[in-house]
Amino acid sequence: MTLLDVQKLEVVYHRSITAVQGISFAIQAAQIVALLGTNGAGKTTTLRAISGFLGLDDARVSEGAIVFKGEHIENELPHRNTARGIVLVPERDKVFPNLTVSENLIAPIPHGVTAAEQRRRETLVYQFFPQLRDLRQRIGGLLSGGERQMLALASAIMCAPELLLVDELSLGLAPVVVSELLRRLGEIRRELGLTILIVEQSAPVALEIADYGYVMENGHIVLDGTAERLRAHPDIQEFYLGRESGERRSYREIKQYRRRRRWYG
Repeated sequence: MTLLDVQKLEVVYHRSITAVQGISFAIQAAQIVALLGTNGAGKTTTLRAISGFLGLDDARVSEGAIVFKGEHIENELPHRNTARGIVLVPERDKVFPNLTVSENLIAPIPHGVTAAEQRRRETLVYQFFPQLRDLRQRIGGLLSGGERQMLALASAIMCAPELLLVDELSLGLAPVVVSELLRRLGEIRRELGLTILIVEQSAPVALEIADYGYVMENGHIVLDGTAERLRAHPDIQEFYLGRESGERRSYREIKQYRRRRRWYG
């Protein structure tokens, strides 16, 4: 079943700057999909369009459609999308720094959730992130980067999402911490049947967990395929995995950019 269908999406900032230009993609239920690309490619804007947080940046969907479970949600308010089951783990401002871990977990829960259901969800997140149980009284601002990311993911789970949007999971974190977070996300998908859309600059990180991936550049999708096929693609190897020169390079540093506009092979 197609859970999310993005059709020819265009996003404009300040009524004049086009950041996302006619992209289309679909996500199946219980699938993990990655949006790859360098900084400024339009990945985070796409997530914010899906979650409804565009209005905070004076941006809006100007053309195209975002369809979640058969319902159009373009330019919808964030809290309404959260109620539908779309929950965002943002790149910045991941936790409330002045609240404890326990208070951070409770804060995003919608009104009307019973105390019993709240306890059930808390038990669930401590199952996935047992470290947080020992940190329940720690102030959010005193957590390490990895602990903050765990808490951000746990807080999202407390909202009982169907579609989890994760922006830059690996940013600023040590590789061993990132590997552990990826393992936890895999467990969450398997046990809860969640659908996950993950945005990443690091192709190795995203392709380790994703079933399918899309590569964005300058507001366009330029490549797509299964994780296995993307890892094997020469352009991904050269520009994102650094296989040819032994170190990772940006496509902007290459004078002759050979990438085709779309890859179907």
